[in-house]
This record gives sequence, structure tokens and C-alpha cells, in this order.
Amino acid sequence: MDTVEPKATVDARGLACPLPLLKAKQHMEKLGQGDVLEILGTDSGSKIDLPAWSKHAGHVFLGSEEDSNGFRFYIKKG
Repeated sequence: MDTVEPKATVDARGLACPLPLLKAKQHMEKLGQGDVLEILGTDSGSKIDLPAWSKHAGHVFLGSEEDSNGFRFYIKKG
């Protein structure tokens, strides 16, 4: 995901479902079409929730990364 440049980042680390998704939804509403949102999280349920929500909401799930600090998810506003 080195080529992805997020317009905004949501820090949802330490939050459990459904809070990472709700925070992502709130921030996505503030972005313009084509902008990328980065979500930082530690809840493994987000690996399923965020791609499914992205598709349902008309956004593009660009992918995710995992490291020792948790997950990074990237969603492009549709």
C-alpha cells in the first residue's frame, strides 16, 4: 500500500466492533469522492466488517496491511 496516500486517518486501535466501523463511517462522510481513508485498528473483526461495509456503501476497499501494531485498512470514497 506504499502508493496509497490517505486524505485522513482514523485511529480505532483498542476499539471493539462495531466502533471501528462507526468511526470509519463518520470520517468517510467528511471526505470528497475519490479521497482515501486510512483506518488503524486492532480488532480482527474489522478484516471482515470494513470490506463488506465498503462494498455496501459504494466505496472501494483498497486493501489492508498487518504489523505488530495492528491493522491498516484503506478505503476509497465512491
